[in-house]
Amino acid sequence: MDPVPALEQPLKSVLGPATAKVMAEHLGLLTVGDLLHHYPRRYEERGRLTELADLPMDEHVTVVAQVADARLHTFASSKAPRGKGQRLEVTITDGSGRLQLVFFGNGVHKPHKELLPGTRALFAGKVSVFNRKLQLAHPAYELLQGDDVAETVDSWAGALIPIYPATAKLESWKIAKAVQTVLPSAPEAIDPLPDSLRDGRGLVPLPEALLKIHRPHTKADIADARSRLKWDEAFVLQVALARRRHADSQLPAVPRVPGPDGLLAAFDARLPFTLTEGQRKVSEEIFHDLATEHPMHRLLQGEVGSGKTLVALRAMLAVVDAGGQAAMLAPTEVLAQQHHRSVVEMLGELAEGGMLGGAENATKVVLLTGSMGAAARRQALLDLVTGEAGIVIGTHALIEDKVQFHDLGLVVVDEQHRFGVEQRDALRGKGKQPPHLLVMTATPIPRTVAMTVFGDLETSVLDQLPAGRSPIASHVVPAADKPHFLTRAWERVSEEVAGGHQAYVVCPRIGDEEDDPKKAGKKSPEDEAEKRPPLAVLDVAGQLAEGPLRGLRVEVLHGRMQPDDKDAVMRAFAAGETDVLVATTVIEVGVNVPNATAMVIMDADRFGVSQLHQLRGRVGRGSAPGLCLLVTEMPEASAARQRLNAVAATLDGFELSRIDLEQRREGDVLGQAQSGARSSLRVLAVIEDEEIIAAARDEAAAVVAADPELECLPGLRTALEALLDDEREQYLEKG
Repeated sequence: MDPVPALEQPLKSVLGPATAKVMAEHLGLLTVGDLLHHYPRRYEERGRLTELADLPMDEHVTVVAQVADARLHTFASSKAPRGKGQRLEVTITDGSGRLQLVFFGNGVHKPHKELLPGTRALFAGKVSVFNRKLQLAHPAYELLQGDDVAETVDSWAGALIPIYPATAKLESWKIAKAVQTVLPSAPEAIDPLPDSLRDGRGLVPLPEALLKIHRPHTKADIADARSRLKWDEAFVLQVALARRRHADSQLPAVPRVPGPDGLLAAFDARLPFTLTEGQRKVSEEIFHDLATEHPMHRLLQGEVGSGKTLVALRAMLAVVDAGGQAAMLAPTEVLAQQHHRSVVEMLGELAEGGMLGGAENATKVVLLTGSMGAAARRQALLDLVTGEAGIVIGTHALIEDKVQFHDLGLVVVDEQHRFGVEQRDALRGKGKQPPHLLVMTATPIPRTVAMTVFGDLETSVLDQLPAGRSPIASHVVPAADKPHFLTRAWERVSEEVAGGHQAYVVCPRIGDEEDDPKKAGKKSPEDEAEKRPPLAVLDVAGQLAEGPLRGLRVEVLHGRMQPDDKDAVMRAFAAGETDVLVATTVIEVGVNVPNATAMVIMDADRFGVSQLHQLRGRVGRGSAPGLCLLVTEMPEASAARQRLNAVAATLDGFELSRIDLEQRREGDVLGQAQSGARSSLRVLAVIEDEEIIAAARDEAAAVVAADPELECLPGLRTALEALLDDEREQYLEKG
């Protein structure tokens, strides 16, 4: 039996079962290799004390500091032996600030003996506030001086002390000691980069990078290691995506070429406007893909209101012209119904296939959602299986086993980030051969994220708004600082309605959460800190109808309403029978009412940048200018307020998405990809490392083109297998 490779050894055989159990449960580290790839978050210089002034609240921190003062207090306590309790208060300093440590009860004896004035140590704990002062209660600590100074200093690798991502159960220095134990295995690490790539870009070998990242002697060591490890992450992921693209290019698909005098030509002839240059260009890219014998995998991203639905409809008509069927998958019933209405409206008599008055080359457009009545559902299913319906628009109900197509040629997925991979894959599996795939998103995605998260899709961008779209003015309304601004906001809504227009009011909560056990009791840290419950649709609608918007027709819309009720509310609003719609983010995408010109977003600081941009895109869709008011109670200096100011300052979705990503943690960005592969990025920063990602994509494409099975690169193949466990492999296959 072959021995287990050094980096695949389980940690319990190296560190012991107790330590290994904590590492597995709290950090997800199982093998020697996992621990070697758990890199330090930052480094402390032994000669320089940490600045205590910048400690973040409620986070587990590690600091290097010196004891300035230690006092033992005795107090009366019914719980302590002999009725007296003890509390040790230690003040530590770093020259720029002071921090109090506190130990209680039996926990005071050891620190009372060890933490004497002048002692230097590493301290770790969760930062809290007591009597308006920052403190660490019962911190763990590791002395940095005493009889064993030389040994301690050596164990911290000389000049630079690595500070690891840690937890309350596992302090940074315990991780460092564990790393010290496994570091002799680093030379066994198999290098995934081809020699030519590594040498050509001046990168250090992987074993050297691992030694330097964990035990650097200089800052140059850290830079060398990080540069190398970033390349590993970028390149291995791009190879996985390049192999996926290569495999897709080998799959068979039915070419779909529209006839010269078919449905598409008839539709184009009845359009009351001309396509923008962007719409024409993107349509050509799509038509080119549809005409090939391999399935299209294309991401269509475009600004809110840039006309993506029109481009997708023309693609669907091209497929129907060529004898196939097209399915559009929407994330919500409201959006599916909205798409169905707008498609039928745009097609007119061309959507009346098989009906009296329908055009000669018309098709049938059917809607399929989970809440449809049995008779309507039966008819829709029949229309699909016979091929009578050329276009179907629906929710996840389209994916059910009983839904069968005559000849599915194209799948259009709207707002792809709301769908699980399995859902998309199930729909793609309904064609006789793999259907073509068009994924649409109105959330602008910076190029680097598109290359990592959607790297297996070709990308088309619509960045031009159609003629006739109006500018949207956006303003922050500081309700706490200037309550009269909020009063003026409601006056502006009334003025818009008086001018014949309509308005949205968006709230973060429905208001009946106490009836829903899943929602009850969930509060954000901000809510807890400020005792500020999020504003609710049901509360706000009532207050507005009885107060500042008295006399206007106010209706509510939220996700827990019955589907028929939601549809009725949207139809009434679209028909101009409602003045003000108070809603949750159910209106975020796809809702198109050109007469709606004003939007007030309550508690706007509770929404993300991209979400605010999406919501704002619901107004300014007609000829009248739009107005978006972002109401917040957050103070001027807060990060949330800066975020709102950024949204108000620009209508450029790509610029906003960049700001959004810069303000969020890397894991949050990549977590939206629904894949462990994306969250495997430890040192690669998607925004900052654009050049590395782009270069890695080019290198990966060249490697895969020359050797698709990576037969000449066993190290790369091993790294790929580690990245792509079963779940991740499925993600890439189905994306």
